[in-house]
Order: sequence, then C-alpha cells, then structure tokens
Amino acid sequence: MFEGKKVIAIGERDGVPGPVIAECLEQLGAEVVFQATECFV
Repeated sequence: MFEGKKVIAIGERDGVPGPVIAECLEQLGAEVVFQATECFV
C-alpha cells in the first residue's frame, strides 16, 4: 500500500512521535520526506 509513496509523518508529543511513525512507514516501503513531532495543546 505504501510501496514507492512519499509521505509526511507528523506525530504528537503526548501520543505517537513522528520518528516512530516514519520508521513504521519506511518498513512498509514508503519514502519519508518530512517528519516532525508537534505539541497540539
């Protein structure tokens, strides 16, 4: 599903951080072009 796709991974400080999302997507074959962890308070 993500093979060959470019993705942006935006995580949350109190939830799942961006690097964790990016790592999971990379293992599925996606190319992470941007990743960040934000605080949505």
